[in-house]
Amino acid sequence: MGKLFSKSSPQPPPSSAELNKPWRKVTWREKNVILTNLEGFTSTDNKVLRILLYGPTGTGKSCFVNSVQKVLLGRNVISAQEQTARAGQSFTVKIKTHKMKKQRGGLFPFVFTDIMGLEENSLGGIQTEDIVNILKGHISDGYDFNPMRPITADHPSYKAEPNPEDKVHCLVCILPADSVSRMNDVFAKMNTIRKKAVELDIPHAIVLTKVDQACEVVNQNLQKIYLSRTIKEKVEECSNKLGIPLNNIYPVQNYHTEISPDEATDNLLLMALNDIVNFANDHVEDRDDE
Repeated sequence: MGKLFSKSSPQPPPSSAELNKPWRKVTWREKNVILTNLEGFTSTDNKVLRILLYGPTGTGKSCFVNSVQKVLLGRNVISAQEQTARAGQSFTVKIKTHKMKKQRGGLFPFVFTDIMGLEENSLGGIQTEDIVNILKGHISDGYDFNPMRPITADHPSYKAEPNPEDKVHCLVCILPADSVSRMNDVFAKMNTIRKKAVELDIPHAIVLTKVDQACEVVNQNLQKIYLSRTIKEKVEECSNKLGIPLNNIYPVQNYHTEISPDEATDNLLLMALNDIVNFANDHVEDRDDE
């Protein structure tokens, strides 16, 4: 005879990869609000804000540009040329500024400057001196980087007296969440650049890409990104290695194979973009007040 009362099976404990509560609060339905704010945004003195993207090779800088433009237009785009990453080689070899288009025509008052990637060894990738010169507005669009030596003041692409719009208003490091723990040499170069940005009072943020490759929880459900122990640890690691505050680090998912919009992807990209644009505008306001 069976038991009158059977005990229910115990519930399995939550996965150690998943936290009990989010480590950052997020509203997943702010897409239209942020888009409306950005559509109506005007920068201080109506200047175009320049956002410099830099980071190791193959981290998705060009992919980030395309993903942002896709969200802003609501359709698939190719704004920046991309290529599947080749080991240790940067597809972007020259400085290129990307203007962001609006859905109803016209341009947003901010641009992304994309450059050659940093590499582990000293004989490849962009020179840190070139990035410092870009921060100061000294290098013209279209300049072909030389991995062996930085630009010199007598080069035709060197601007001795740059305009305010040529200078960088926010520095954004694009880092891959799946491999930040294996980039010590690159972090040493980034710290050199970070120190110079601090000297110039240029705000600095991090966009953490490839979150789906770093954490299976996120790969299965992007909306669990702030419940992911792994992503939280990656954000903390980036903060510790570069000295950038945790709330200036944004884990996102770029568009890769998807053609149709994804709400979670769009929200993460827009939250990062909105803050970065505001950081850049704050820099212009602070500089004008001096």
